[in-house]
Amino acid sequence: MHSLIWDKTMINITAIILAAGQGTRMKSSQPKVLHQILGRPMIAYLLDTLKEEGVTDIVVVVGHQAEAVKAALKDYDLRFVIQEPQLGTGHAVQVAMPGVPPEAATVMVLCGDAPLISGESIAALRQLHRRTDAAVTVQTIELEDGAHYGRVVRATEDIRYVRIKKKPPSDRILKGQVVEIVQAKDAKDRPDLLAIREINTGAYCFDATFLLEGLTKIPQSPVTGEIYLTDLIHIARQQGRAVEALVDPDWEALLGINSRAELAGATRTVKHRINARHLDQGVTLIDPEVTYIESSVRIGKDTVIYPNVYLQGRTVIGENCRIEPNVKISDSHLADGVLVRMCCVITDSRLGPGVTLGPFAHLRPGSDLREEVHVGNFVEVKKSVLHEGVKAGHLTYLGDADIGAGANVGAGTITCNYDGEKKHPTIIGEGAFIGSNTALVAPVTVGAGAYVGAGSTITKDVPPGKLGVARARQVNKDRRLVGKKKEE
Repeated sequence: MHSLIWDKTMINITAIILAAGQGTRMKSSQPKVLHQILGRPMIAYLLDTLKEEGVTDIVVVVGHQAEAVKAALKDYDLRFVIQEPQLGTGHAVQVAMPGVPPEAATVMVLCGDAPLISGESIAALRQLHRRTDAAVTVQTIELEDGAHYGRVVRATEDIRYVRIKKKPPSDRILKGQVVEIVQAKDAKDRPDLLAIREINTGAYCFDATFLLEGLTKIPQSPVTGEIYLTDLIHIARQQGRAVEALVDPDWEALLGINSRAELAGATRTVKHRINARHLDQGVTLIDPEVTYIESSVRIGKDTVIYPNVYLQGRTVIGENCRIEPNVKISDSHLADGVLVRMCCVITDSRLGPGVTLGPFAHLRPGSDLREEVHVGNFVEVKKSVLHEGVKAGHLTYLGDADIGAGANVGAGTITCNYDGEKKHPTIIGEGAFIGSNTALVAPVTVGAGAYVGAGSTITKDVPPGKLGVARARQVNKDRRLVGKKKEE
């Protein structure tokens, strides 16, 4: 937790998030900001960071598939404005300004496709902007190759501007101060500009009054026809207003995502952050490089996670659990001491203390395995309760069932829960024993302590303590006659 020297809630600040672009380099029909990083839209990471930093008044500029973006962010308290057509970053902010309340003193502009910016970076940008009372404060980074990013041009010597106001705050730009930002597209014939290593990240703080006025003065680019937000730096300088630039060392986290390769890189960064947090909290990850844990997952101490495990959604895993390789767990709750053997899939289910699962088991939504239950290899469970100590060792399907404590379900058992129109329940009482290769045709009840003979198809209830057997009569033929008939 970094320290701040002011109360965040006392600063009137609005954030504008630019999220209107299609992202053509992603080669996707989906809006770029909705591409997922470990199960969540990339823009959600930025929104969460802003919230943590006390920035709660947020305007999101949408355009391409606007309704899809709104729907994906419905759980956030946001205001949306539509940019149509999309004529650059300056135009996007022009569209957003009617959504900024008049009491806002500072407007922060951030890119929805740069989700990895940290709270520390946002706080540093705000602190510098507030301390210097600048018209514009821009966040920059240094790269070996500036690629398609805007170049930050600094003064090579002191510059004196012609005064365009009677008493501007300053009419001088000192050597090393930012003069302007030039887009790569507009600098294609300027190798001296393209050689600049300091680039613009697209994150800014603006004095709200200056921003509102300055947006009316931005010209369209003669090259692209777009309205660049970066032109406000030149406008501020012409008015003698202060322009500040914060060179942030965390360059990997501040680059926008413009391609599938960059999305994969961002996913690796998020994965490393999440895994490092769990390691610090006492979780053992055998190989963090190939362990995938989404940000909303919680894991107790002394739990061991093996390689190629995927933990997703609202999953909670208790202490002293062991999750073996090639397991996928989504939106599920595992109590303390659970063992999940390799190659299992668990979705929207609950596992009580001491449960053992797998290998090669599948828990579909609504599965509830109580304390010390054992579900073995090639067993599928769906919308069923297995009470304390139930054993279903192998090759079994249990759907829409309630299975009493201590019951034993033999190999090859199937609850036939669907009649072609509706699902029906199967109830197995405490301590019942279901022989191998049994079909339980629901709705049906096997009473407490009852037995079902192997190979039975049970269509009627078995009373408590009774033995139910339902097999066709076996007929043994003369093997020689069978063979002779085949020859004929």
